Amino acid sequence: MNRFIPCRTRLSGRASTLVAAGAGIAAGTAAGVVAVAIAAGLALGGSTGAGNLDGLLEVAHVPPLLTVPGEDVTLRYAIVCPPPGGDIASGAPCDGSGDVYIRAGQSGPFTKLALERGSDSIEGRWFVRVPAQIATSTDGFSYYAVLRNDATGASTTLPAGGEAAPQRSLPLRKAVTIDLGAHDFGQARHADERVVSAPWGTGADEAGLSAGKTGRIGPSSFDVSAGGAVTVLDEINRRAVRWTHGRAAATALDLTPGIDDMSVGPDGTIYVLDARDNGSNPAVRAFAADGKPKWARETGDRTWAKLEMGPQGPVVDELPSEEWMPAADASGPLERRAQARNGMSGRPLSDGSELVVLRVGTSELRLARVAGGDVEKSWRILSGTPLGEVQLTEQHGNAVVVVLKTYTEAQDQFLVLVLDGGGVAKQFSLDPAEWAESAPLARFRLSGSSLYQLGSSPAGFFVDRFDLEVNR
Repeated sequence: MNRFIPCRTRLSGRASTLVAAGAGIAAGTAAGVVAVAIAAGLALGGSTGAGNLDGLLEVAHVPPLLTVPGEDVTLRYAIVCPPPGGDIASGAPCDGSGDVYIRAGQSGPFTKLALERGSDSIEGRWFVRVPAQIATSTDGFSYYAVLRNDATGASTTLPAGGEAAPQRSLPLRKAVTIDLGAHDFGQARHADERVVSAPWGTGADEAGLSAGKTGRIGPSSFDVSAGGAVTVLDEINRRAVRWTHGRAAATALDLTPGIDDMSVGPDGTIYVLDARDNGSNPAVRAFAADGKPKWARETGDRTWAKLEMGPQGPVVDELPSEEWMPAADASGPLERRAQARNGMSGRPLSDGSELVVLRVGTSELRLARVAGGDVEKSWRILSGTPLGEVQLTEQHGNAVVVVLKTYTEAQDQFLVLVLDGGGVAKQFSLDPAEWAESAPLARFRLSGSSLYQLGSSPAGFFVDRFDLEVNR
């Protein structure tokens, strides 16, 4: 999933160097999320070296997941690897290199292509143009890269699963094209129901608020059951709170307060994607419905964007691999290598298909439902107003619900689209209501035929419901 998050974090040294590189390659993802994700990863110690500054190697890449006929396909990478003894904040040229292993289609042997150093490689940018016979394959193409710090010998494979779970690119041959034109910020839909409303505080029917120099943090995530019960991750108060018909019931969780994501399984298990700050990878933590810890596993990659429930358990959208990785399957939680080996370009759905999403610049969103390696339905959404983060993509019967942000320098709104084979079956706008921060992509949930939005104000937080009946 491609995303955009305004970066409020002040970066320096190694982080700012890689953020600049990431911004340069972010043709499909707005640079803000690259900045936030990389900054988080650096704080967690993302080096593949021997644990000292001379071994550092940080990378970023935006995969061209969905292509259109006639499109020039170039793979771009950011590599930051300070020279031995060099100033980590100097921005000196990186003594690095890399190779891309690529093939037409999704099986068979790979061809090795060496990365070229761009004219702006002082900021860590490398590239390789995909040969036409591969880029135009009717079955798409797949690839992975091995990136190196030649000064130290440190290396990393991207995506983390390498040959077992390469990046995959598929062609869009019959996409439904939707031109939204310029967005009208004067119209915003009102909720059909405010299902939860709670003031800031520590009481049973309140929510925690942390306010500091970097901003305000409220409930970081939420989920909604098939019956409409709302569970909110109230990490400031170290608990999850479940609202049923307006009544709150709190469950204590052994978590350090932070900005984490959460999903609730069909059996009531609470899964929390814990960002952590102890120098290790983030972790998915599973709690029983009563709050008792069940298991915890570090993620396959060093940073994350979103946690969702997959067909067999929780799945995490991870960076820098830019893949959805399962944290567990039917047999139980998975170790990091098993997660990486099972990475997917799209979010897995219950019917065995997956949803693949790609932002192209700031004016186009591409979306495809893929089954058996083939694109079954696809859409190209064009906009005269810049498009930001993609908050939600969910299957809804034979349709797909998309929530994304549209913005100018002066204002922004969320845009809700219900897509079917004919184009847009329903469309409306929502005001952001983002007074306090939450997890980056945790503002919306779809349950049944209703869309739910997590919002906040100086008075407290709330969850609103919007019906999605479609009348063609």
